[in-house]
Amino acid sequence: MQVTTKTSQTPVKETLLTPRFYTTNFEEMAQLDISLNIEEFEALLQEFRADYNRQHFIRDEDFEQSWVHLDNRTKALFIEFLERSCTAEFSGFLLYKELSRRLQKTNPVMAECFLLMSRDEARHAGFLNKAIGDFNLSLDLGFLTKSRKYTFFSPKFIFYATYLSEKIGYWRYITIYRHLEKHPEHRIYPIFKFFENWCQDENRHGDFFAALLKSQPNFLNNLEARLWCRFFLLSVFATMYLNDFQRSDFYKAIGLDSRQYDMQVIKKTNESASRIFPIALNVDRPEFFKYLDYCASQNKLLIEIDKTNQNKLIKKINKLPIYANLVWYLLKLYLIPPIKTEAISSSIR
Repeated sequence: MQVTTKTSQTPVKETLLTPRFYTTNFEEMAQLDISLNIEEFEALLQEFRADYNRQHFIRDEDFEQSWVHLDNRTKALFIEFLERSCTAEFSGFLLYKELSRRLQKTNPVMAECFLLMSRDEARHAGFLNKAIGDFNLSLDLGFLTKSRKYTFFSPKFIFYATYLSEKIGYWRYITIYRHLEKHPEHRIYPIFKFFENWCQDENRHGDFFAALLKSQPNFLNNLEARLWCRFFLLSVFATMYLNDFQRSDFYKAIGLDSRQYDMQVIKKTNESASRIFPIALNVDRPEFFKYLDYCASQNKLLIEIDKTNQNKLIKKINKLPIYANLVWYLLKLYLIPPIKTEAISSSIR
């Protein structure tokens, strides 16, 4: 029997929380001098060339079954998880591939690192898209390339944001993997078995951006750098927290409490970032997650307004006080005094 595969061109509604496609100032990137940290780059390049996961993303017999036993709600949430993850990985592929092309003449070491990271991201996106195919859907990645708006970030903002997204990706994948290793009865789909090796790609990519940041001391060692590091830490943590709050049923389906999961991932990522960033967020302050909970509840109200049949003007008016509350509590989160990383480093030891 022939199965018709549907194409999902716009998997999720475009909002502030959806995965984005990025572009940057390629000329400025090409002029970066990485000689201050060249030995670390050369060591990372050898790791990328080794391609430890060359034979990892191969589907086995566990995929050769029907998924009709999943209830419709769980299936819908899982497909959304796959689509968002595929979009994020493909976004990384596009950015890294373009950077590798633009840097070939001026910085061949960086260019090859970006090329090999784009290989990893393409492999991840392809593997995820094959998983989506198990549910008779597929993402039209060519359509996404042309239709998505590209967000411009200067190189240093790319470094901050991508370092954190790769490291938080590592902690998300490894936390789910370790949980399901202990509770295999909650492994609703075989892709989770691949997360242990998969997350090592995320970790290596994060190490590359850490090396980039260390090669540019002015991105780390002044007041402006401390303010931006603080901003990006909060942005990445809040985005994940608000997204996962909306999808708590998905985490429940794999036996996780989304809030406890996010708290663990945030604390681990904050600890990782403390080894590079000049500051870390004080996530142990009780009001930190209390404020995030309030932001998540306000974001849920915005979603509920979107679901109503009100006209667009009424919806915008009703959203205004909610946006004001969101901004106020995000500001309160930002103003929680951060911790200098020396203090965190000594406590880890």
